[in-house]
Amino acid sequence: RKTMGKYIIDHQAVAFMLADMAIQIEASRMMVWRAGWLRDQNKRNTYYASIAKALASETANKCASDAVQIFGGNGFNTEYPVEKLMRDAKIFTIYEGTSQIQRLIISRAVADMAKHNQQ
Repeated sequence: RKTMGKYIIDHQAVAFMLADMAIQIEASRMMVWRAGWLRDQNKRNTYYASIAKALASETANKCASDAVQIFGGNGFNTEYPVEKLMRDAKIFTIYEGTSQIQRLIISRAVADMAKHNQQ
């Protein structure tokens, strides 16, 4: 798609949005892999699994929202897959424990780590 005679990727604001999407997706992927690796090692992974769940679900929502913004009015058009991706992404913050529940699990783990480091 072009705007003002340029491809939208050539606009710095859009390019930075896409770069931010890539950063968050890769960070989410690494957290998922770390939680999975710990599980494969038969180690407790609750802390990292909760971080992965919260980060990945929020990344999916942010990326979908930004994609709709990049597509402009077409982002809400049902003929484009972006509209469906935005609707589908919302379930990830709810399914298998809301992001708030994940934060509760994470905060408790952080508090436990702090207590153990003080002793």
